[in-house]
Amino acid sequence: MTFSELIRSEKPVLIDFSAEWCGPCKALAPILEDVKRKMGDRATIVKLDVDRNRAVASSYNIMAVPTMIIFQKGKPVWRKSGVAPASELIQAIEKFSTESTVK
Repeated sequence: MTFSELIRSEKPVLIDFSAEWCGPCKALAPILEDVKRKMGDRATIVKLDVDRNRAVASSYNIMAVPTMIIFQKGKPVWRKSGVAPASELIQAIEKFSTESTVK
């Protein structure tokens, strides 16, 4: 699956733009695992290494890592740089999750 196919999803897709050498990125990893566990199938969470995917990172003007962007239907709908608590990320994802409004 290509990046553009991935972000075209109806459900929110959180992309974590990160790097191997980044300390805050390592701190964010367990937070994202927690979010993934709590959100289940309502969202997709993907880590993207900016050093290996320079063109994608550049196209979204990633100047600092970690930067997280939530995409829905191919469009960026939310963005944050730096480490964020799981509660903030879940709240942001749920804002764009169609399933949360159906229940």
